[in-house]
Amino acid sequence: MMIGRKETDSLGSKEIPDACYYGIQTQRAVENFSITDIPLSIDPEMVEALAMVKKACALTNCELGVLAVDKCDAIASACDEIIAGKLHSEFVVDVIQGGAGTSANMNANEVIANRALELMGKKKGEYQFLHPNNDVNCSQSTNDVYPTALRLALYNKSRGLLNTIAFLRDGFSVKAEAFKGIHKIGRTQMQDAVPMTLGMEFGAFATAIGEDIHQLEHAANLLLDINLGATAIGTGINTPQGYSDKAIENLREVSSVPVRLAENLVEATWDTGDFVQLSGMLKRYATKVSKICNDLRLLSSGPLCGLGEINLPKMQPGSSIMPGKVNPVIPEVMNQIAYDVIGKDVTVSIASESGQLQLNAFEPIIANCLFLSLAMLTRGSRILRDKCVEGITANTDKCREFLDSSVGIVTALNPVLGYEVTSKLAAQAVAEGKSIKSLLVEQALLPVEEIDRLLQQAIAQ
Repeated sequence: MMIGRKETDSLGSKEIPDACYYGIQTQRAVENFSITDIPLSIDPEMVEALAMVKKACALTNCELGVLAVDKCDAIASACDEIIAGKLHSEFVVDVIQGGAGTSANMNANEVIANRALELMGKKKGEYQFLHPNNDVNCSQSTNDVYPTALRLALYNKSRGLLNTIAFLRDGFSVKAEAFKGIHKIGRTQMQDAVPMTLGMEFGAFATAIGEDIHQLEHAANLLLDINLGATAIGTGINTPQGYSDKAIENLREVSSVPVRLAENLVEATWDTGDFVQLSGMLKRYATKVSKICNDLRLLSSGPLCGLGEINLPKMQPGSSIMPGKVNPVIPEVMNQIAYDVIGKDVTVSIASESGQLQLNAFEPIIANCLFLSLAMLTRGSRILRDKCVEGITANTDKCREFLDSSVGIVTALNPVLGYEVTSKLAAQAVAEGKSIKSLLVEQALLPVEEIDRLLQQAIAQ
């Protein structure tokens, strides 16, 4: 038999298992939003951010005389436990929910209230001593708590991706240095172009990824503008004088994050443009990494009947029917992560655009998309560095073979022989299946030493 307690809200009463720290409003949300079967606790940064916000608000309310000291102490202690990783399993509402995050906010209010009651020597559900709404949610609304916690959580989670991007960039930089003396043919539109080095190719990968560190840092810093104290629509209704500034000060102390009060709280309560910006930066990074993974798969294609200029680490057998086949599985999984991130960016854009008047009710789907994109890109980027980039080796002879047999090297000879002569050489090489270098020697146009000097000069530029 279930041992429970009876809780009541404006819609009636429900039996809540006594072991649960959440209460009736959380229970209603669990029953209403069986959407993904993924609970809020999947994102520990969000759970901890909610606790940070609640603690900062409790401290502020106590300092301004609207919350008793004993209640404040109990609430703050309960929040500290959650920030330390405890009670996360009690955050059970679905990540996708109606109500603009109200269910997530009430989940936090109820868990904190019931744990605080225990710390005060009371029983769960004895809300006459400390109430989820009247005390834990004092001077607050979902409409300032949820977006503040979301911004704080996304800011903290983005730090992990930034570190991983730098880690991946450095991996490509190491290979660029290792491959700097390997000459090869560059390609445009899948056709032979002009000479370059494999080091240049990998150096470009490093630069492309490194550029996104600054862009992502900028997008993350926009999240520091928060609307705590705005309450329902930005007017600050039901807050004591000086509440916002004091709450921001306390949240900085609690979270160690340099949050700042938004310039216009009405605007900040409905504007989700910063989430769109962050999503766009994640899409940008995902798009570039996916392109690089395309290149890695092409450059390693074969191994005997493709380009085969590089070798990727062999991670697992690639076929249930073709013995010996090994597939580029790490770049492939990174491609798929990128496709998903790009799709989630569309969802974020639509959800942001769909807000009406003084609130955007669709922040939960925005939150879920951003948390998932950050998590997948962080894990995928680290796997790409650890299980692919670090183990890449070059097929130097193959690179040189393609370079010597390519008509693309004639471009380097233009300044000496002129466009007309080099065009004829290129056409003759293709028609007769001969190399440019052999034709130059046959026709006594240039000695081998001069050809090599001109190619080296072209690559060095």
